[in-house]
Amino acid sequence: MKKKAEVQGERLQKLLANAGMGSRRQIEGWIREGRVQINGVDAKLGDRATLRDRISVDGRPVSGKKLAANERHVILYNKPEGEVVTRNDPEGRRTVFQRLPKLPQGRWIAVGRLDVNSAGLLLFTNDGELANRLMHPRQLIEREYAVRVHGRVSEDMLRQLVNGVTLEDGPARFEEVVFSGGEASNQWYHVVLMEGRKREVRRMWEAVGAVVNRLKRVRYGPIILDSRVKSGMWRELEKDEKKDLLRIAGIRDKRPWGTLKRPGARINKARPSPWARKN
Repeated sequence: MKKKAEVQGERLQKLLANAGMGSRRQIEGWIREGRVQINGVDAKLGDRATLRDRISVDGRPVSGKKLAANERHVILYNKPEGEVVTRNDPEGRRTVFQRLPKLPQGRWIAVGRLDVNSAGLLLFTNDGELANRLMHPRQLIEREYAVRVHGRVSEDMLRQLVNGVTLEDGPARFEEVVFSGGEASNQWYHVVLMEGRKREVRRMWEAVGAVVNRLKRVRYGPIILDSRVKSGMWRELEKDEKKDLLRIAGIRDKRPWGTLKRPGARINKARPSPWARKN
């Protein structure tokens, strides 16, 4: 059995995802576009590979050292407003990747997104399989946001948000809406939802006639944005947080966890990734 498994190898998208090349879904797109080759032949979805195979992306070889890198890293980052969740911004805005620590191997993958005007908790990992599972709708992972709403909010509006509203890309609802303070025309609420569609929180409030003027993600599943992580800073997850994250993702492998420098010890200079094209 061991010999057979060795010959078969890993699914190509999983092998590249574990090397930190990108999320599994992203790499599947590269394979469909003909950007990935195995031993000089265009790869197909379902292909398997081993460390002995010659794998390239966009004509650039992927080193065996990168493919063999096995340590898993996950960090929590407190995104400020004004930063974009992309590696290269055509408008020249600061990106979240410019503040992240340097990885020994692979590259950081953002778990979900926040728009440029939103702040708060972002998770980053070099494990593409973990990133894919944490973002997949079937995992039903809660996201919690602190939202400042401008204008009067009625009980009927809150009922609509919990019962469900219709957006252009389908129905949506909050699992929970809790008033958390404020006065006059600006009031704060904490809301929980189970998915992460583009600008979903803002669009839901707009659907009931309210406008969001501040939005901050404060929790992703079991991971909470704590006060020790100031805006623009990061930290590695604690031991129990790592266990909880793997549990909700349904991952039980024995992949070791790596350790980085202390938070803020090194800031990366912006450097375009050779695989960032068409992302």
